[in-house]
Parts: sequence; C-alpha cells; structure tokens
Amino acid sequence: MRKFTVYFKLLQSKIQPKKWIYNFFKWRYRHISNEQYMSLISIVIGLLTGLAAVTIKNLTHLIQHLLDIDYIHDFHKALYFIFPIIGIGLVITLIKYVIKKPVEDGVPSVLFAIAKMKSMIPSYQTWASLVTAPLTVGFGGSVGLEGPSTLTGAAISSNLSRILHLNLKQRNLLLGAAAAGTFASIFKAPIAGILFAVEIFGFDLTMTALVPLILASVSAILTSYFFMGKNILLHFELHNKFILGEIPLFILLGITSAVTSIYFVKVYFVIMNFLEKFNNKYTRVLIGGTLLGITVLALPPLFGEGYDVINHILLNKFNYIANQSSIAFDANNIWMLIAFFVLLVTFKVVAMSLTFGAGGIGGVFAPTLFTGGVSGYVFALVSNQLDLFGHHLSPENFGLVGMAGTISGVLQAPLTAVFLIVEITGGYELIVPIMLVAAISYIISKKVLKYSIYTMQLVEIGALPTHNKDKYAGQMIDLDKVIEKDFVPIKPDMSLGHMVYNVVTHSHRSIFPVLDDEGDFLGVVTLDNIRQIMFDQEQYDKVYVRDLMHKAPSVIHYKQDDFQQTMKKFQSTGAWNLPVIQRNKYVGFISKSKLLSVYRKRLLEITSE
Repeated sequence: MRKFTVYFKLLQSKIQPKKWIYNFFKWRYRHISNEQYMSLISIVIGLLTGLAAVTIKNLTHLIQHLLDIDYIHDFHKALYFIFPIIGIGLVITLIKYVIKKPVEDGVPSVLFAIAKMKSMIPSYQTWASLVTAPLTVGFGGSVGLEGPSTLTGAAISSNLSRILHLNLKQRNLLLGAAAAGTFASIFKAPIAGILFAVEIFGFDLTMTALVPLILASVSAILTSYFFMGKNILLHFELHNKFILGEIPLFILLGITSAVTSIYFVKVYFVIMNFLEKFNNKYTRVLIGGTLLGITVLALPPLFGEGYDVINHILLNKFNYIANQSSIAFDANNIWMLIAFFVLLVTFKVVAMSLTFGAGGIGGVFAPTLFTGGVSGYVFALVSNQLDLFGHHLSPENFGLVGMAGTISGVLQAPLTAVFLIVEITGGYELIVPIMLVAAISYIISKKVLKYSIYTMQLVEIGALPTHNKDKYAGQMIDLDKVIEKDFVPIKPDMSLGHMVYNVVTHSHRSIFPVLDDEGDFLGVVTLDNIRQIMFDQEQYDKVYVRDLMHKAPSVIHYKQDDFQQTMKKFQSTGAWNLPVIQRNKYVGFISKSKLLSVYRKRLLEITSE
C-alpha cells in the first residue's frame, strides 16, 4: 500500500494541473487489471486508427472527384502531366510553411521509432499525413495510402500512450494494435491486419499481445463499415476453381513474382538514390515531378493508387483501360493488351519512386499490389495465347495470386500476403496456390535482397528493429548520451612535469587522451604508465608524453559502431574505457560500466509489465 501511495504522489506531482487524470489513474489502478486496461485502450486505438484511415481515403477521393479524372482525359491529356507536379508542390509548400517539420515515410518511420525512439512518435505526425498523403495521391502521385495511414494510426497510439503514462512494452503493443487496425480497416481483412503487425513490426504473437491486436482490428473494421459501408478497395469473387494440374504453373508464377519483386525494390532504390543527390528540394521537385508527369502522361493508368485499374483488369473490362491510355491500341488485340500491361508493370515502380523522390507522401503497398496483380494476369494471358501448357488458365486467379507473390517478395511478409488475398476473395479456394507462390517468392527474394523494402533503408543507419530483447535494449541506447567528455587531453610534446602539475592534479580520471594540434587522436597515457616516475622530479624535464603514450586497446568509431560492436570491443580487449573517434578526431570516452548500467535500464523497460 505504501508503494501505491508513493507512486501516485510522484504521478500527481507531474500532472498536478490535470487532477482528473490523476484521479482516473488512481481509479484504474484499483479497479482494472493491466490486461483489461490494455484491451480497452486497444478498442479505442482501433476506432481512432480506423477513423484516420477512412479520413485519408475520403479526402483523397474528394480531391480526385473535384479534379474529375474523366474530365481530364476528355478535356486535355496534358493535365495528367501537370496535376502530379501541382500536388507534390503543394505538399512541399505545406511541409515548409505550415508543418515546418519533416513528414517521414510511413512504415519505416514507425519501425525507426520502435528501434530508436522508444516507440515515441512526434504529435504532429497524427495529422501531417492526413493532409499531405491525399494531396499527393489525389493529384495523381503514383503511390498508396496504406503507409501514411499506418504512420497516422501509430502516431495516435504513441501519443495516447504518452498521455496515459504507459511503459515501453505497452507502447509497443499499442503500436502493433494501431498497425493491425489500420490495415484491417483499409482492406476489411482482420486476420491479415494482425499478421501485418506481426510480420512487419516483429511483435510477439502471444496471448497477451493477440487479444489487443484482435480487438483493435475488429473495432477498426467496424469504424470502416460505419463510414464506408461494404465498399472495399479490391472487390472480386472467384468464378474459377483451382485445378491441381496448375501447380507447375503456379511454381513458375512464384519464380516470376520473385523476379518482379527484386526488380521493384532495385529500381526503387536506384531512382531514390539518384534524386537524393540533389540537395535542393525544389530541384528534386522539378526533376522528379517532370519525369513523373511524363510517365503518367504516357501511361495514365499509373495516375494515383491504381486500385480502380486493378479492379477493371480483374473484371476483364479492358476497354476502360484502353480508353484511359494515351497509346492508341485495340483492347480486343490480346498481344497489344499484353504489351500495354507489361509497360504498366515496368513503369509503376518508376512512377512510385519518382513520386517519393520528388517529395510526395505515400506508401508502397498499393504499387506492390498493382505490380503483382497485373504481372500475374499477364502471365496467364501469355500462357493462354501461346497455348504453352495445353490448358486454359484463369487470368483473374493468376492476377490475385500474383499479388500475394509480390507482397511476399517486396515486403517479405508471406503470411500477410496469403491471408489478405484469401480474405479479399472471401474464401479458401486459392489458398494452396497462394501459399505456394508466396513461399517461393519469399525464399528467392530473401536470398537476393535479404531485407524488405521497409527495412533496407533502416539497416544502413543501424535502426533495424529486432525481436531479440537483448539486441533491442542495445538498439535503444543512444551512444551520444553515454560518451564522457571530461577526460583531459594532453599533447605529445608535453613534459612529465607539466603533465603532473597541470593535468594529473586537476583531473579525477586515470586515463588521458593524447592529441596533436589538429585534434587527431594519437594514443593514451594512463596513471599506471607514470606511477613509478611521477614523483621523481629529476625525470620531469627529461621525459615527455610521446615517450609514455601507447595505442589504445581499441577505438570506437562515432556514428559507425553500434552497441553490439562496442560491447564486442570491450570484451575482446578487456578494457573499461575506450576512446571514441570520428575521422580520427577525438570525441570522448565510453565507460564499460556506464554502458552496461544504461543497457540494464533499457532491458528493464522492455520486460517490465
């Protein structure tokens, strides 16, 4: 009882201006268990994330309605070139003059927050993507809305967790609930939403975690049904059943899906790296926006997310696609149709990358589905046209299974891929080929790419989330805050007497870094090195630092060595203090005891209930 009283006195001192919050916490602590509390919050998170996803989607549709895409095509096709540039320009202006802070990519930002920011996401992210993503996609940016919706939901969850003073483990769990709720509300696929949170964010699928994920998914879907009815992004009913003899063809589709996935990821990073070379954001807008405008002008079906195009293809409504095209072709000519679809698959990732590189805000999930759906459809069309296997394939089935293949390859989330397509089609008729294609695509893509498109950019900065609690605790340590800078540096030409009288007597440290005039690190001198002669005054003018110094057992490279690498250096050398250098310039020292103390605190945060 005494701990209870002390706890709430501390809590009250922090939030005294809001006494009702203190009273709520006090009531909650006495009457609701942690499991019940987290379940209730998960329901609220599901409602809020579902509402955020619906808002982003409806704002995008409103902008597209105001622009009237059919009118664009009938009036002047040049508007396909102009509108994407206008949309990205509005986004850049809004970020610079209104938001005044960077609006990051969706899922990678959440992963970074989990790995490095203790699952804390800035409060402005709760609304920034609500405006910037609809402007990007509504004006024709060739990206999806799933990423911004996920970031918005995660930001809502993170800030609610902060208000409710939840610990790190609880914050992580609610981030997973937000991700599951967002995904479930967008596709009305609750199981896929849960698996999305588990595979992409690496959350434990324990009973403690599973219940909040389920509740968030259900409440988010109910929110989506309330505001959008039964409308779904991808609506398709299976008419052709899976035939066992098609297994070899689905194996081949798995291989082609892996190749498509590898192409997708490689092209994305090539274009992004090219545009990032231009430091001026307006130069990137001009170059990236112009190239995007040209791409969309040449291939209007790349305008926006692309779900409308996928739906028409799966329903075999080719005239709709042909009428949108700037390239005149006969939709009844299958080879011309195949050639056009190949162009869409080839340039969808180009249009997506240019949108991101120019400064647009969006996600990669919709382009991944688009690429997989069209490529799978083309696979079946080519097979049927050439009569390669003496069997007529269902292009619709292969299109749906192709989506699972690219999701599995690009996002490296095979279970999400399987259950998303199963839930979209409303049955398990295609479960066997979907699982087969997803597995093959995942295995091949994983071998070549190693990381998903979400995590590949995080690996370079050492911010890849991990399921291992030890590694996770190490990731959360900011080595900048562990570096100690109160070590007194000395020069190599300093005499022993000068060092004893002016350095040793004024320092509480037993180790001294040796630097040259430019601040380059040369070595160290310890008290053990001078202990036998430090009181022999005859040596004061005869011995110099350069005679006493020696190499450090090892050095820690600033911003390059992470916690794991740093600990390996301590273990291999047996040292208790190691210098930190940056391009050979001295930065400070890291103490093994301080590093382990901080590590222990982080580990307790992760495992605390």
